[in-house]
Formats: sequence, C-alpha cells, structure tokens
Amino acid sequence: MRRFFLILCLLCAMPVFAVEPDEVLSDPALETRARELSKGLRCLVCKNESIDESNAPLARDLRILLRDRLTAGDSDDQAIAFIVERYGEFVLLRPTVTGSNWLLWAAGPLMLLLAGGIGFFYLRGRSNLDEQALDELSDDEKRRLDDLLNTDR
Repeated sequence: MRRFFLILCLLCAMPVFAVEPDEVLSDPALETRARELSKGLRCLVCKNESIDESNAPLARDLRILLRDRLTAGDSDDQAIAFIVERYGEFVLLRPTVTGSNWLLWAAGPLMLLLAGGIGFFYLRGRSNLDEQALDELSDDEKRRLDDLLNTDR
C-alpha cells in the first residue's frame, strides 16, 4: 500500500504538458523547436506557467501561432519576436534586461543596498549617542548604574 501511495505521489508530481495531439507537428525537428520555445513563453491567463504547461484556451492559441510561424519558415528569434510584438514583453517568462524594465531588474539590489546603508548609519549613530549619554553622567550616577547592572537577583 505504501508503494502504491509513493508511486501515485510521484506521478502527480511529474510535469503535465498541455499540448494536445492535434497541435503536434509532423516534423519531429520542428516539434522539438516548438516545445523548447513554448517553455519560455508565459501563459497570459495563468501568469506563472508556460504555454507548454497551460490548458487555457489562450495558451493553446499561442502554441498554434508559434507552430504556424515555425512551419512558415521563421527562425526561433523571428517567431518569438512576432509573439512579443503582438502580446508585449510580458509574454516572456525570462524578460530581457533592456529597455524600460532595467529599473525593475536593478530595484531589488538597490533597495537592499539602501536599507543596509540606512541600518548601518542608524546603528552607528545610536551607539555614539549611548557613549555621549554615558559621558554626561556624574560619578554618583555612574556608580548607581553599575550597582543596578551588577546586582544578582
């Protein structure tokens, strides 16, 4: 019973491809190219799935469009460029770092550096304030503070 459950879990964890038999090209080389290209294109309905994995009707239309472009003689870059021109760069699962989205690529590291700098200067200034406050105490106050900190409860 445990083996059956393990096999069932493994089968459920395997990727499921949504390419239907009527979409498959007769030329195996073209079909391989189409599969590789469709893994890099985003389903506009599912957002985080490739069109190769999605069962959405729009993903099916994109798969058919991609195969039509490849059978028409387009290169891989030409077919992708055609789809990007029609649907925008959002259709790419790995968008380029050029154009207007360079700021999105740089925003994460820049925010991390900015937060680290703010934290560093905040903590550095705070420790200077603690030392200044300690210097401003009288001898009697310092002695009382030491007594309070060193007493065992």
